[in-house]
Amino acid sequence: MDFAYSFDCRACEECGGKCCVGESGYIFTSIAELEKMADFLGMEFNQFTQTYVKKVGYKFSLIEKSYQEGFACIFFDEVQKNCSIYPVRPKQCRDFPFWEIFKEREHLDYLLKECKGIQLERKE
Repeated sequence: MDFAYSFDCRACEECGGKCCVGESGYIFTSIAELEKMADFLGMEFNQFTQTYVKKVGYKFSLIEKSYQEGFACIFFDEVQKNCSIYPVRPKQCRDFPFWEIFKEREHLDYLLKECKGIQLERKE
């Protein structure tokens, strides 16, 4: 993968969902992923997209909700502090924290502060 770190997903249990909350942003998803989410929630596709999705140019993003001092993904469970659609979450979420932007040092420093599961690789 060519990243300077590895990720231990066990840290997610104690994190409180920091990757699902914060500043406003986009949670991009494909139509196939939207279909899986709608099915997972037992909703008709049209109803699901009208309720939970916004169009951004030629892309689709899950909507956000206000949360504490910022925003959260609409599917962030505020009580459990986790993703309520975890088995069918979008690729963008499944790929986290292995995003290209985190190959840049300044963004990696931010990630290290925010994500307990990041473990820097040791150069030998």
